[in-house]
Formats: sequence, structure tokens, C-alpha cells
Amino acid sequence: MSTDKVRSTKLKFKGEKTKKKRKRDDDEDGRVGSSKRRDDDKDPETWVLPEDPNELRGPTFIVHPSDPSPISINFNSTTNRVVLHFLDRDKVEDAEEPPTLLERTPTDVAQVWVTTRIAGSPTINLRTGTGEGKFLSCDAHGLVSADRDARGPQEEWTPVIMPDGMVAFMNVYEKYLSVDEVAGGALQLRGDSEEVGFKERFWVKIQYKYKKEANEEEKKRKEGLAGPPKIDEGSTNRMFQAWGAGRSVVSHDDKKELKRARKEGRLAEAMLDRRAKLKSDRFC
Repeated sequence: MSTDKVRSTKLKFKGEKTKKKRKRDDDEDGRVGSSKRRDDDKDPETWVLPEDPNELRGPTFIVHPSDPSPISINFNSTTNRVVLHFLDRDKVEDAEEPPTLLERTPTDVAQVWVTTRIAGSPTINLRTGTGEGKFLSCDAHGLVSADRDARGPQEEWTPVIMPDGMVAFMNVYEKYLSVDEVAGGALQLRGDSEEVGFKERFWVKIQYKYKKEANEEEKKRKEGLAGPPKIDEGSTNRMFQAWGAGRSVVSHDDKKELKRARKEGRLAEAMLDRRAKLKSDRFC
């Protein structure tokens, strides 16, 4: 039997420190909550799905379940352009079985974005993990790019977590990020969709340590401002796994929930702007 250690293939990010796992002993009765023990033993760098918009922070992996191959949203630091990368091209011929969509994790730093947010705001910024750190933005015409060094209204995104765990991203123009099919069958990223359907839904993964951090902060905070409400699609929750198979349109009640999320986002931003102005006037 070989005694060689298996080499880890986990993607590491520059500046991250490797944390050693700590074993936990059972209490006197030999009982420890199984879910708590599993969480304590979980590798902090494990990629997990967020369950709340506030958990979206830190390194982020964004995937769309396109057919026939799922795609990830990448950034090419050489051309400074957003690229849609077909994940099936990463298959290794010697692999026994390719991972399922939800088992996939980033294999290249070009697939990783860094999510940041202003405290108290439901909106987030998506910054590239490679190059000089450009922000993902969308203009009034729905053109998506990542070539700006500073953040502004066009770099703000409101994440909306759907009942199935997928995420929709709403921009400042109250339109949604989507993967669109253009002439010739090519795919491109757009930001001008009016409704949330199959093309506007993404699987998003974050690292467990950031999810845990967000939950700990939430426990310390009194009940108050929360992230955008989750959308209850009810009977309209129809998922299509191929292009041209149809479109899932949210109900009237869901639209009201989305409008609430938008108003909360604008209110939070107005409050932040007001505080900044008062602070500026105080020192003038």
C-alpha cells in the first residue's frame, strides 16, 4: 500500500493563511449536536451556497446552468473583459466522473470575483479577483463590463435569492443580469432583463468562513434592517434546462416583493448619502 500523501487540488488565493482543523471532544454525556459538530469540522475554505443575501461576501464563484454546458462568469485580465467560460472544457480525460453542477468549484482565479458591500446596504459590488481589481458594472443600455477602478451607481447590484437557492442580480436600473443568446448561437452577458427567468438565475458559491462570519454578525445585531426579501414564486417556479424552452415569469405578488427590495435599497443608499453629507458639512 502506498504511503504517499494525496496532493490537494484546492484553489488557494494569494495572502490566505492555511488554518489547521481543530478536533472537538464530546461532552460528558458523549453528545454534541451533529449539525454543530459538522459545522465546526467544516473546512473554512469549503465552497457553499448562500442562504441569505447578507452572506454574499468574499471570494465568489458565479455559474449559469446553460445547456449543453454550464458556464462561469470569468474575467480576462489581459483584455480587461468579462468572459463566459464553458466549464465542460475543463474536464480531465482521466477523470472517472465529472462533478455535478453544484459540486463544481473554481479551478482558476479568473473564475473568482470578490464581493464587498457598504455596511447596512442591501447592494453589493463585484470586483475582479485578478488584475488590478475592476468592478463589474452595467450601463443604461444593458452593456456589462469590468473596466472601472472605482465604484458608483452602475457598479451596484442587489442580490435576490430565489426559493430554489439560485440568485438573481438586479442593477441600479432595476433590470436583471442575464446570459443572452445572440446571432450565431453565441452567448453574452447582458443587464437589461425585465423579469427573472431561467436566463437570469445563477448558482453562486462563497467560502464557508464568510458565510459563518455573516451569521455571527447577524446574531450580534438586534432585529432591524435586513437584506432584500426572498421571492415566493409559488406556481410560477418553472425551471427550463435548455435555450428556447420557455421563460419563467414571476407573479404579480412577486413583483411587489421586488419593488419593496428596490425601495429598501434606495432608502439605505439615501441614508448613507445623508450621513456622508452631514459629516462633510461638520468638518467644513
